[in-house]
Amino acid sequence: MAIDFIIGRKIGMTRIFDDLGSDYPVTIVEAGPCEVTQIKSVEKDGYSSIQMGYLEKAPRHTNKSEKGHFDKAKVTAKKILKEIAFQDLENVELGQKITADLFETGDFVAVSGVSKGKGFAGHMKRHGFSGGRRSHGKNSVMRKAGSIGAGSDPSRVWPGTRMAGRMGNENVTVKNLEITRIEKDKNLVFIKGAVPGANNGIVFISKI
Repeated sequence: MAIDFIIGRKIGMTRIFDDLGSDYPVTIVEAGPCEVTQIKSVEKDGYSSIQMGYLEKAPRHTNKSEKGHFDKAKVTAKKILKEIAFQDLENVELGQKITADLFETGDFVAVSGVSKGKGFAGHMKRHGFSGGRRSHGKNSVMRKAGSIGAGSDPSRVWPGTRMAGRMGNENVTVKNLEITRIEKDKNLVFIKGAVPGANNGIVFISKI
């Protein structure tokens, strides 16, 4: 079993045309290059996984313990590290480079990232409430949340009640996205549809 996941950076969105002349939206992701910075085994660590690094980190921003960690793998310091459960360690070695070559056009992937933060939002925007009626003498209740619980019993608001609050800035995974084009010389992957996060945000791509 080969490594079938990679760390990338969202570049932005555009559209591309198919053979029939129809266009569809795609997200451009710079997938890698990543390097294996650590291998954990059941014998030594109690579980099996690999750690992957992405994006070069300036030496002046690397402390001694980090430098020792990367020197052991014989790779340069990395800004982004991610540990992934992985069983087939026989085909993995320290310092191994992972690029967009692991994908092929037509592959379906799952993409994880941190969604855009939208700040403090009201209940209608955050949860899709319809608001109050707009007729028969209603006044200033069109965008109200309405009742949030009984007064006598339980005399409190239940945890998890859908109310106003911070919206976005959450870990989100979108599955079954199709790879429609790959530029392997630039490590660019074109994914049909939208992926979580803002431009230049870090995303994690894995084959399904």
